[in-house]
Amino acid sequence: MTIAGPETADHPKTADRPETADRPETADRPEAADRPETVDRPEPADPEAPGSAGAARRPAAGPFTSHRPHRVAVIASEPVSLFNLAVPELLLLKVQLDGRPGYEVEMCTPDPGTVTTSGGADLVIRSGLDAVDRADTVIVAGTGAAEHPDPRVLSALRAAGRDGKRIASICTGAFLLAEAGLLDGRNATTYWAYTRQFAEKYPDVVIQPDVLYVQDEHILTSSGYAAGIDLCLHLVRTDYGAAVANTVSRLALVAPVRPGGQAQFTDTPLPAETGTSLAGTRAWAMTRLDRPLTLTDLARHAAVSVRTLSRRFHAETGLSPLQWLLHQRLERARELLETTTLPVDQVARASGLGTADSLRQHLVRRVGLTPSDYRATFTRLPARELPAEPEQTSGASPYG
Repeated sequence: MTIAGPETADHPKTADRPETADRPETADRPEAADRPETVDRPEPADPEAPGSAGAARRPAAGPFTSHRPHRVAVIASEPVSLFNLAVPELLLLKVQLDGRPGYEVEMCTPDPGTVTTSGGADLVIRSGLDAVDRADTVIVAGTGAAEHPDPRVLSALRAAGRDGKRIASICTGAFLLAEAGLLDGRNATTYWAYTRQFAEKYPDVVIQPDVLYVQDEHILTSSGYAAGIDLCLHLVRTDYGAAVANTVSRLALVAPVRPGGQAQFTDTPLPAETGTSLAGTRAWAMTRLDRPLTLTDLARHAAVSVRTLSRRFHAETGLSPLQWLLHQRLERARELLETTTLPVDQVARASGLGTADSLRQHLVRRVGLTPSDYRATFTRLPARELPAEPEQTSGASPYG
């Protein structure tokens, strides 16, 4: 598929775009191959911390609180990727809240009727772009039409941007967001094979080539294919919390939520689940998140050296062992805050984060909410059941 193409007359002029030369660069994620510290001390580097590619300029998390389902419009620009188009509906429609749907998903296209897919198949889409006006979130599926985007799609996206709607893209759908001027001055990503072309065509976009997805305020972009799954699970987690997102991942038989800063595996594809995979060690560690674990413990379980463990861990997950454990422990803490009445210090111990101060620091860094605020925002428990205790905020955290 050729992406490069002539500029359209509908595209905003470069002179009107915000400059990006002085934007701070994203901090490199440290490796853990030669570190002596134990894994039960989560490292400060968080792939989804504010300022990172996974959460650049991200607003505080919050649920969708309307009495009606969250409305999602998925734009199909032909030839559209059938996989990209199907992912939002397959995942988002699995969200059920007390027996009611969490989302309504409406596929739409400029000319309702038969739409051609990138694989040559035809499908029927009955809704036009007026579905964008009704939506709370707009998702642009990957398309082979990035060379000559439909001006009507660009106009609909610009209108959605002016209205402050949440807008996301999967794979090459990012080209349409950029063509509409929605990514100027923002962090973004797309399918790794097209990042160079993207960067050349849209120099005012801060392209992040090695992440699964990027959120910059209300605009989200994801890389190719399966990263659209990660993006949709991230939307669910943002709207309805970690417990709901993890339930959806289990129902859909996909991996739990992965952090946006995880690599796209451009040069190192995911290995098969063979006898040399560390999947068994990760599963073993998941049952021991509340216990002290060292790199030596993990390496001993995997029957490899610490250096080999770190190298394989990064190849299979895109994260160091320390980053992966921190992510899993924060996910465990979020589920406990949403689904139990455990005091914050007990949640911290049960998730392996040690102290209430440590949990608070990492949760604020990740989602911008304290544990008590997060619980109040995402809990599924009646208010009368929630603990009424102050959080511990004094004293230094041994977890940094």
